[in-house]
Amino acid sequence: MEAPAAAHDAPAESPAGPAPASSPSASLSSPAASSFEVTVNSPDEMRELGRRLAERLRAGDLVMLTGELGAGKTTLTRGLGEGLGVRGAVTSPTFVIARVHPSLGDGPPLVHVDAYRLGGGLDDMEDLDLDVSLPESVVVVEWGEGKVEELTDDRLHLLIHRAVGDTTDEVRHVTLTGVGERWVTVDLSVL
Repeated sequence: MEAPAAAHDAPAESPAGPAPASSPSASLSSPAASSFEVTVNSPDEMRELGRRLAERLRAGDLVMLTGELGAGKTTLTRGLGEGLGVRGAVTSPTFVIARVHPSLGDGPPLVHVDAYRLGGGLDDMEDLDLDVSLPESVVVVEWGEGKVEELTDDRLHLLIHRAVGDTTDEVRHVTLTGVGERWVTVDLSVL
């Protein structure tokens, strides 16, 4: 991985530019938010980022992953699963919506959700009982922006940028933004 660049006081930009003040991303610029950016050069490095991030996660953490198709959200989650020491192969839950991976040790289980096919906000996800699972699990939600923020005031949002179009470019720029008191003291720069 290349040397990361700090992105401390600015909210993450989408490919279309900065988030408007009324969007869910606007809350990322709150005083209790901290951001850090890292460049990932391959799928193996994305998995390694997930493994290192897992060392900083604990039961009750909500991790939201945002990025284009093929950005590496599931690859990163695979690394999280390896780092957390959970059972089962971490694969995309697109068609089953959610998978629970129990811990093989004394750590928290991993709940992996793909909200791509779900419509509105948390009401559409109510049947998943994420509010019940969250206190004892690490919950990772792909495509969760605008859908799961109401679960907790504390969350980690990863925005993964990649080149789009006809390209074989493996480089990804990952912006990690910790929102809420839980993330104020977590040093994301060590990733």
